[in-house]
Amino acid sequence: MTDQRPQYGELATPEEQRRAAGLPPLGEMVAEPVITAPAPEPVADAAPRRPHPADRFVTIGLLAYGLINVIVTALSYLDLTRVMNESMKILGIEGEFTNFAQGRLWGAIAAVVLVVGWSLTAWVSIRRLRRAKIAWWVPLVGAAVTMLIASMCLAVPMFGDPAFMAYVGGMSGS
Repeated sequence: MTDQRPQYGELATPEEQRRAAGLPPLGEMVAEPVITAPAPEPVADAAPRRPHPADRFVTIGLLAYGLINVIVTALSYLDLTRVMNESMKILGIEGEFTNFAQGRLWGAIAAVVLVVGWSLTAWVSIRRLRRAKIAWWVPLVGAAVTMLIASMCLAVPMFGDPAFMAYVGGMSGS
């Protein structure tokens, strides 16, 4: 023999369950009107932005040109002694670049600055393009800021080179 008693609510009708719960019978319930909030007014600024095909073309073109420039320049900065010797010849400086240790270090730092600068510029540009915002100016500003920082990195070994400093000292004495 098993004692299989019904569990709570198994044998009760819906009306009996409501009465046991202290609720009125279903027939006495009054339907309350459903109140809906009014639809928000459309805002003029919330209109979807339309992409600018010319801006997209120019931005992508500038990023592509910048990428090629960054690759070529970053690779040349890894051999900064050659770059500095060529620069000194162009400027008409007698002698050769001899600050090799700083040239290797700061050339590598400048190469990393170029890559990071281009990457950040591309990231910001792509985000603006996806949001349909004007983005052509981002690669230009990114290139200018990146080149300024890279130039400061290159100035460290250049100003530590005896031949360059002799040239600068000779210019100020004239």
